[in-house]
Amino acid sequence: MTAVLESPTPTRPDLNRPLLVLAAVMAVTAVVTAILAVVDPVQITGTNGWLKPLKFSISIAIYAVTIALLLTLLPARRRKLGRGIAWVVVTGMVVEMAVIVGAVATGTTSHFNVSSPLRGAAWASMGFAIAAVWLVTLVLAVLLWRASDDPARRLAIRAGLVIGLAGMAVAFLMTSPTAEQLDSFSGIAGAHAVGVADGGPGLPLLGWSTTGGDLRVPHFVGMHALQALPLLAFGLEAQRRRVPALESSGTRFRVVAIVSAGYAVVVVLLTLQALAGIPVTQPFG
Repeated sequence: MTAVLESPTPTRPDLNRPLLVLAAVMAVTAVVTAILAVVDPVQITGTNGWLKPLKFSISIAIYAVTIALLLTLLPARRRKLGRGIAWVVVTGMVVEMAVIVGAVATGTTSHFNVSSPLRGAAWASMGFAIAAVWLVTLVLAVLLWRASDDPARRLAIRAGLVIGLAGMAVAFLMTSPTAEQLDSFSGIAGAHAVGVADGGPGLPLLGWSTTGGDLRVPHFVGMHALQALPLLAFGLEAQRRRVPALESSGTRFRVVAIVSAGYAVVVVLLTLQALAGIPVTQPFG
């Protein structure tokens, strides 16, 4: 008898360890900064300074886990490149958090702060780090364009990455000096808010302006399409036994397509609203 040799079934790689470590460090950072926000509520531009690193640490932790999950979808020949992407993300996020925490610890702002050569260099390093993270996320989007055989899951990953990249790109709109800053330069070049100064009345914890437009809104909503749309696809798959209609991959695809299109429209509308100087609390002006 001739023995039949079976080719080994390819196994999905483990979650990227550096990204998981980053997520764990950010989780600890979130706890520490939450405590500091209570015991040492330092006021920076009219708000509790420790809330910024708290929000960023939570967002970065979620982002790191998401990228770690997406990297497991890469084919074997692309996994070395995936590890390189992971290290760029880890390095970029560490640089960003170091600048943010350092600024709060010294009682000043991190974003848009060019009031001294040191502050300017810190802000430039943060901008370079985030640009690098955006670029490698774009590379990952290209690599994952055919990541799944399931049409709904494939669309969710594609749409999540594309809308997520667009949401991340909104941040670049914040880096241009406002007209007021050009007229009277005080060391700050750029702003989150539109039509009003940063640091005014805002939503609890999030800080989004309630008196003017705020580009952080479409930035946040768009960026988290990375999680929302793939989770939608996985959720639809999980409900196949309870909802017979979801047994059809075509039905799941149409649901993901409609939600993805709606999500993209919302991000565009939120961006236009912010640029028009309309608060997120007044969606109809």
